[in-house]
Formats: sequence, structure tokens, C-alpha cells
Amino acid sequence: MLDATLKAQLKSYLERVTQPIEIVASLDDGAKSREMLEMLKDVSSLSTQITLLDNGDDNRKPSFSINRPGADINLRFAGIPMGHEFTSLVLALLQVGGHPSKASAEVIEQIRALKGEFSFETYFSLSCQNCPDVVQALNLMAVLNPNIHHVAIDGALFQAEVDERQVMAVPSVYLNGVNFGQGRMGLEEILAKLDTSGIERQAEKISAKDAFDVLVVGGGPAGASAAIYAARKGIRTGVAAERFGGQVLDTMAIENFISVQETEGPKLASALEEHVKQYDVDIMNLQRATALIPAKNPGELHEVRFESGATLKTKALILATGARWREMGVPGEQEYKAKGVCFCPHCDGPLFKGKRVAVIGGGNSGVEAAIDLAGIVSHVTLLEFDSKLRADAVLQRKLFSLPNVDVITSALTSEVKGDGQKVNGLVYKDRDSGEFTTINLEGIFVQIGLLPNTDWLKGTIELSPRGEIIVDARGETSMPGIFAAGDVTTVPYKQIVIAVGEGAKASLSAFDHLIRSSAPA
Repeated sequence: MLDATLKAQLKSYLERVTQPIEIVASLDDGAKSREMLEMLKDVSSLSTQITLLDNGDDNRKPSFSINRPGADINLRFAGIPMGHEFTSLVLALLQVGGHPSKASAEVIEQIRALKGEFSFETYFSLSCQNCPDVVQALNLMAVLNPNIHHVAIDGALFQAEVDERQVMAVPSVYLNGVNFGQGRMGLEEILAKLDTSGIERQAEKISAKDAFDVLVVGGGPAGASAAIYAARKGIRTGVAAERFGGQVLDTMAIENFISVQETEGPKLASALEEHVKQYDVDIMNLQRATALIPAKNPGELHEVRFESGATLKTKALILATGARWREMGVPGEQEYKAKGVCFCPHCDGPLFKGKRVAVIGGGNSGVEAAIDLAGIVSHVTLLEFDSKLRADAVLQRKLFSLPNVDVITSALTSEVKGDGQKVNGLVYKDRDSGEFTTINLEGIFVQIGLLPNTDWLKGTIELSPRGEIIVDARGETSMPGIFAAGDVTTVPYKQIVIAVGEGAKASLSAFDHLIRSSAPA
């Protein structure tokens, strides 16, 4: 089941285990049970600390629990955690086996202090790059607190269960049988939903901080780069981010970040955060900016207010809040979001196996999505507003070679239709004839670009008609002492490598501003 390279890597990790581990498998006579048992035998053979039993009686088969003899740990995988979830399996083994997590002492204490019974179920797909964060966070919580139970469920393997619960996006998390949340959630985000008083405590701590020399709002590539360049100057630097990594977390394969031949978004985001942590940077996560109060006079401080109630002040400010998926803005879209309307084909595609779907958008992202989905679903209809596709020629050739893909151009998506529970169709208008057509389908994947996260800045700094922050060649905005970088700005070509450079430039400009504004007359 595990190849020699993977076994060697896993064996080196398992050398860190200090306490015995018991794996109990619940199996049936199916092929997947045999495959799981083979994998678990491989795993258990790599450490004398691991005991494997195959006498489990869990209702979900195949599945297996990971426990420490004499402990009360309720952690289970329903399915075979390969692909993106193999790391989740490794971390679960290490943490159950006594190896400490990288979570802060404050977060660990907050988890242990949670009162009540929490039974979590997470539906994942093996191709989902967003799922491991959720699975790993809840697994750690189950290791630390006996009142917390977690089972990670491969939605593609338990299709009947997925259909019954109408799970149409991953990761999907249920708490005590009730939907808890969908999409990427880190450990701190999950804790914030469970322990609301923790948000208030954190906001009070943040508001009590002294003013920064440079405050970066946003934790994507531009924000990380800006923070590193500022910290290297030896000045007081802070980063306030809604989620560190930003849009990169939702990116699959990255093959154009110079010097890194190939990586994945979550891996790059983690590397960016670890690099920032090498410097004296105050990182404040889960902080969504809601208002900017610019300094009125030279020498005064800029103030940023956050949804949590926190406020921060700074001498120089760098805005790097990035962008988000652009939505269609048609009737039915909001009602059926995550009920058939999706934005991540890699994450949610496996849930639509054998079904009919549409992809909206004929750029590179849309065509790549259609190509990927064609190997999973029964049929893909790609709709493009323009009279022709805009994707690279090599992608178009691949797309048109696929037998189960139809391409419709000059198509204006007009309505998402559903039965009240999930999507069952889409209406589009032929822009040439004006005729409306309904397509019967079960899923819609929207791939029509990005919108800058600048709603909170309207009326304070100058924005372009598209809502982007207008910056000059130095990254400076219309307000002195306020700079911007990355996808949120008017700088063309929204690329990771460009955002990193723009973040560095904005930070150097902010430092230059500080020097000049503090110099004696």
C-alpha cells in the first residue's frame, strides 16, 4: 500500500513517538477494507509503539480509531487518509503518541478548558487542499480534550451518507449532528466559534498594544513580504490578518513561483508564515478589518478597527487585504451556495462523481476546472460570457479533445435553479439571439475572477472603478503614510511572485516615509 519512499519518511517521523499507540480497525468484506488493512499493517510495522487490532465494530466501515492505551482519545478516520490527508494521519499518530503539537500554550489551554460534549464529523475529499487544516485542527482537539470526539469521513467513499446529508462542498463539518461550518477553518477559527468569550478577550489584548511603526493588514504573499522587510529594519512591526496565507490557501498547484519548481497553496502559505515568525513580528490572526481612520495631520497615528472589536494604531500602514472569488450575482446563487454552487473544483469535484455540472468562465481557471472535472463527473458544460474562450491555447486544445464537455460562448448566466435543498439547473441567455435556455445539472463551479477586499475602505482612500486601491510606483496610496500591495491594488497581473515583490516595495517605501517624517526640520 505504501511505497518504499513513503515508508521511509513515515518511519523517521514515528521515531518521535514516546507513548504506545493503539489502532483499531472496523472492516467489512469490501475491497476498500482490504486496502485499508494493508495500509494499517504497513504503518504498524514501522514502529514498535504501534499495536494494530482489526476487531472494531464502528458503524462506518472501513474506518479506524487511533488511541493511547489508558487514555480517552476519540479520534477516527472513516476512509483511507491518503492524498492530502496523509499528513493528517501522520500528525494524529505523532500527537496520540505523545509528540507535542506546534499550537501555542494559550491555545492548548483554551482547548482543554472547553466544557460540554462535542462530537464532530468532517467530510473531506482526498483532492481537497483545504480539508487537512480542518481535519488536523479537530484531531488535535480530540487528543487534548476527552470531551471532544472527531471522525474524518471520506465523502467519496461514503457517498450514501453524503447524499443523505446533502453534503455538496468540502470540508463540511457537523457538530452534534448539526451543520457547524463549511470551507477552510483553522484551529483558532474553530475555537472562536466554540468559545465566543475568547474573541472578546483577544480583542481587549490587541487593543491594549502600543502603536506600531508599521502595521500590515493582510497575511497573503504581499503582507508576509511586507512584514519581513519591515521587521528586518528593526522597527516595531505587526500583521493583522483574517487568515494568514490569504487566497494562496485556496490555490492548488503552483508551478510559477520562481526557484520553487512545484508546490501547493497551503504549503506555500505555511512557509510564508514560518518565515515571518523568524522575525520579531506581532501576528494577529482572525482579524477582519472593518474601518480605517487615517491620520489627519503629520505625526498623528493611523487607526484600524476590526470586526472583533479590536483597534490598532500605527505610524505607517500597509494594506494587503487581497481579493476573493467573484460571484455571478444572479438569483439563486446565494441560496444554493455550497448546495451545488461551488468555487473550488479540486475540493468539491469528487462529490459530483457521475453527475452533470457547469463551469462558469472561459479563462485559464475555468478551462482548467472543466478539464479536471471531466475526469470525475458524467458531463461538463462550460459557459463563457465572451464570444470566445480566453484560456491559453494548450488548455483549449485539451478541453476540446474531451468527449464529455460542451462549450457555450456568448452565454450570460441568468439564474441558478434548485428544489429548495440543492441545485438542479441553470438558466443562461444567448447574447446573440436573446433566447433563454435551461440546463439540467447538479453542480455549478464559478471561475470568473477576483474582487478586491476594499469594501471597508470606501470613502477613505482613492479606489479605482473596479474597487482596487490606486497606488503609485512606490506603492503609496492617496493618503500620506498609507501604502498598499498585492491583488488589492491597481498593479496589473495578479500573480504570487508579483505580490511578494510589491509587498517588499511597499515596506521599503513605508520605512523611507518613517525616516523622512521623523527627521528634524
